[in-house]
Amino acid sequence: MENEQQDGRTATNPERERPADAAARPAHDASNAPAAGTSQRTSLEVLSDRLESVRREIAKVIVGQASMIDQLIAALLVDGHVLIEGVPGVAKTLAARLLAQTLDVEFARIQFTPDLMPSDVIGTNVFNPRESRFEFHRGPIFANVVLIDEINRAPAKTQAALFEAMEERQATVDGTTYAFAPPFTVLATQNPVEHEGTYRLPEAQLDRFMFKIEVGYPDLAEETRILTAGHERRGRPQTAEVRPVLSGADLLALRETVHQVHVDAKLMEYVAKLVQQTRSSPSIFLGGSPRASLAILAASKAFAVMSARDFVIPEDIQLAAFPVLRHRLILTPEREMEGTRPDDVIKELIKRVEVPR
Repeated sequence: MENEQQDGRTATNPERERPADAAARPAHDASNAPAAGTSQRTSLEVLSDRLESVRREIAKVIVGQASMIDQLIAALLVDGHVLIEGVPGVAKTLAARLLAQTLDVEFARIQFTPDLMPSDVIGTNVFNPRESRFEFHRGPIFANVVLIDEINRAPAKTQAALFEAMEERQATVDGTTYAFAPPFTVLATQNPVEHEGTYRLPEAQLDRFMFKIEVGYPDLAEETRILTAGHERRGRPQTAEVRPVLSGADLLALRETVHQVHVDAKLMEYVAKLVQQTRSSPSIFLGGSPRASLAILAASKAFAVMSARDFVIPEDIQLAAFPVLRHRLILTPEREMEGTRPDDVIKELIKRVEVPR
């Protein structure tokens, strides 16, 4: 929900993006996975409870949107940045704010506009006449969770200021490098419909985002619940209902648990084959890079942990493929003219690659 949605409207609840034939496929043989000891199961149970508390807090305000919330949480678990795309009024900005509010960390919001300068984001050196020296005044990018609203509104020079910050978690000003305190995550929003006064993100910058989440409209039942919730709130601020449930240290500890998730060698090859297919498909002009492969692998571990498992199965990989690949693929002009979407091509690729058993 954007700023326009302070009247109580939220967005839709699309089902998780699974290939249509995923249910018909045999599940990965869990007997090949390592047996989880009591301590590991306890760790996973604790982690699952903590993540469920985050979902509950966000659900106090957001109606539905289980897929979007899960993907936002998964990105946090693997230190990834997220691009949230949808028309105005479908809870993009609000969802990002609420996620940040469930964490007891420093939060900053930057509204990108055509006149925004790089120094407005990164910071600048200011002369201190008392001490006759320059002092660096940090910009809002130095927060732990940074919400960039309408990222495609700022010109290329300002967008480029994010490259080093998003990739290396640091900023360099006048030859001096300033490291960001972990955790550091960028949540950015953009409107896919309105293009006047916008600057398209270059492919290199899109590639810095681990996920691209697409947000649609609510169905009738959900919109009715949105209206009911807005009426019952009676003017109270939406964000006032959400409290922090995780500290920055908690999040870093959860990330360590995700790193320990087991991935079978056959599943790593499965990830590689999926991404290789994006480079040879006649429907795709530009396919995924090795960074996409690494992102799918990391995200599949997060989805496994969110399902209380300490091992990855093919369905985790298939689930991760959509948000990881949809913004990295450039379709051929012919497929675009046919109205084909990247998600359609990803489904085709998943059907084409044999699932390891």
